[in-house]
Amino acid sequence: MTKTRTVKDSMGELEVSETACYGAQTQRAIDNFPVSGLAMPAAFLQALGRVKLACAEANQRIGGLEEAHCQAIIDICHSMIAGELDSQFPVDVFQTGSGTSTNMNANEVIAHLASQKSDIDVHPNDHVNMSQSSNDVIPTAIHVSASIACEERLLPALVHLENLINNRADELQDVVTTGRTHLMDAMPITLGQELGGWAAQVRSGIERVQHAMPAMKKLAIGGTAVGTGINAPEEFGSLVADFLEQQTGLRFSVADDRFENMSSQDAAVALSGQLKALAVSLLKISNDLRWMNSGPLAGIGEIALPALQPGSSIMPGKVNPVIPESVAMVCAKVIGNDAAITIAGQSGNFQLNVMLPLVAYDLLQSIDLLASASRLLADKAIAGFTVNHENIENALAKNPILVTALNRVIGYELGAKIAKQAYAEGRAVIDVASELTDISRDELERLLAPENLTRGGVQE
Repeated sequence: MTKTRTVKDSMGELEVSETACYGAQTQRAIDNFPVSGLAMPAAFLQALGRVKLACAEANQRIGGLEEAHCQAIIDICHSMIAGELDSQFPVDVFQTGSGTSTNMNANEVIAHLASQKSDIDVHPNDHVNMSQSSNDVIPTAIHVSASIACEERLLPALVHLENLINNRADELQDVVTTGRTHLMDAMPITLGQELGGWAAQVRSGIERVQHAMPAMKKLAIGGTAVGTGINAPEEFGSLVADFLEQQTGLRFSVADDRFENMSSQDAAVALSGQLKALAVSLLKISNDLRWMNSGPLAGIGEIALPALQPGSSIMPGKVNPVIPESVAMVCAKVIGNDAAITIAGQSGNFQLNVMLPLVAYDLLQSIDLLASASRLLADKAIAGFTVNHENIENALAKNPILVTALNRVIGYELGAKIAKQAYAEGRAVIDVASELTDISRDELERLLAPENLTRGGVQE
């Protein structure tokens, strides 16, 4: 039998595990929400620890919290920030929509351990939650955790991906290949140009995420229950933001209107939308890699991705594009998360949004997945693919669309005739054009040179 201890709250007594550091309100939430088995993300809990630490410092600065209580709380918050207390946060993500259960989980754990360590009475509500409400703490922790995750994990990963793609684009700037529209042969481009387009997509993604950051760094703290700041000194929110900036190096500030930040999650929805756009970009890049790698004999076969593992349990020698496939699934998940966050974001009723835990979970998951997938795509796919020059050159030589370069000289109709005949006979465009026009071979070679066509063609 598990040993228990008796705890109580305003609703009465109940038993919790003797090894649990939380109290009655957390236990009630555990009992009430056996939904998914998913706990709040570690990154969120660490940010919540930072918020509780900053609140203690602010309360002590203002004079509301004695120095001994403040220091006792701070000591435990450091353990929470370090991830040492994650096992003490079992409350399901699908809980009360304000996240009150998780806020009280933190208050109870911090108070219990602070009391034990300092040998003074630290109360979860009166001391740890002083000048706060779940209604401003949880939105604040969402903003802090997402800001840290983006600045420390996602944006550096995206910069790494962009730089690596640009390096490969420079390597391949002179490799001319067949462009494709509608998956059909089109005018020539260089592999450098193709990869340059990918790098530009990633750069745009970086800029979009950065554009969403200022709103995420505005905090609801100090609004307490409904945004009016009841039971919180006027300067409390600004002090908390300052202390959080000292902890993280990120420039946090109090929201321009705390009613907005507590009743809505518009900033988080906006960030999620930018993450969705980034996912769409990475999905496009991943699918391009899969097509370019396809075959190797019966597909396009322009490149060979690194062979990382056997691709089939029945077909010996088969190797699949596993990294782009993994990244594609990440992108699908992020797009789905955005739909959930959008629904959660519109679930603000009067003065409070009531899907905050879901916003926290899905937003942090999207950031984490995209950060990991970006590095994976860079290091295990783009960095190591090799180019099949023979396949590229053979396909390019027989590309009937090259005749487009002759439009200004021979007109569209004759050009179409040349293209169709070249395709039907499996011959090079230049050979058919030599027969059907009076243009010299030397001039045709000049006009149809693929490397010239990648720069817009010969300028007369």
